[in-house]
Amino acid sequence: MKKKSIWKRILKWIRNLVIFFFASTILTTIAYRWIPVYYTPLMFIRCAQQMFRGEEIRLKHHWVPLEEMSKDLPIAVIASEDQNFEKHHGFDFDAIQQAMKEREKTGRVRGASTISQQTAKNVFLWPSSTWIRKGFEVYFTALIELFWSKERIMEVYLNSIEMGDGIYGAEACAQLHFNTTAARLSRQQCALIAGSLPNPIRFNSSKPSKYLIKRQGQILKQMSHFISFPAPKADESKKGSKKKRKK
Repeated sequence: MKKKSIWKRILKWIRNLVIFFFASTILTTIAYRWIPVYYTPLMFIRCAQQMFRGEEIRLKHHWVPLEEMSKDLPIAVIASEDQNFEKHHGFDFDAIQQAMKEREKTGRVRGASTISQQTAKNVFLWPSSTWIRKGFEVYFTALIELFWSKERIMEVYLNSIEMGDGIYGAEACAQLHFNTTAARLSRQQCALIAGSLPNPIRFNSSKPSKYLIKRQGQILKQMSHFISFPAPKADESKKGSKKKRKK
């Protein structure tokens, strides 16, 4: 009888823990649909790493709405990081297949994470490559795709992603690297920032290496294929073309 009661308590505890996890994560995701994300796990991890190394803590972050960023910045990161961002529902399966094929042929490991996945990782998780973390990433990616718009995902992404040593988000990067604001970033500067994102500690957008300048040129070419973000809907583009014809 005692063993049965112990198992019942354990099962009840596990059940309550599971209910708490789903309830808390869903409510937090819904809240972040409107509330600015001022701090992320990565920010705290980087600060802890700096402390352990005996360095001065570096954390520069200024939240700004998407409307107060250069219109070229979301286009640049889409062109560089996730060209199907507005089409997929969190996961780009074509990019995943291509990355797997490339790995089989060349042995080169290429990331296929979407902007949605990177946002989920930045806001809710920690940087690692374990299967457990990947599993949580899938879960949180599904949540933000369900409860957030693409514009909100992009807004949180551009405000929370690491863009340099102790630098997070477009506004802090614009101020520290280009002595301007996120709203006044040029097309060329946006391409440099996007090119540095795979490794912003190694590639400094304010002091671009030859490789980063090359990436900038490639991204600028890709940006020409994207008109704006969000892309105009089919009905809106038809209306626009009709107006032009009438003129």
